[in-house]
Amino acid sequence: MDALVEFKTEDGALVVVEGADEGPGARMVSRGDGPAQAARTFESALDGVRAAAESALRVFRDGALRPDAVELEFGVKLSAEAGAVIAKGAAEGHLVVKLSWSPGPARPDAAPTARS
Repeated sequence: MDALVEFKTEDGALVVVEGADEGPGARMVSRGDGPAQAARTFESALDGVRAAAESALRVFRDGALRPDAVELEFGVKLSAEAGAVIAKGAAEGHLVVKLSWSPGPARPDAAPTARS
């Protein structure tokens, strides 16, 4: 199990998460047996993920596709020093994108359907 990391929210609440591996040569330090104290607030740790989501939404909403809905799924790991990190999955990073379109009104040039 990865070490626990304690984040404070901007309103002072504590959020304890299972931290991401820090990489070779890095290790989290905690006071006593408790979780490591994150260097950033929970909200600031997620700023990079929010920016990535905003950027991805711009890419998928602009252009010819114009979906009615865009759903993004990021795998996110939290690190005491780095904050939020988009988690590595089977490929290099974890990002699932779902685009959907609602059925629109019939095109004027479409042939009418027979009803019984």
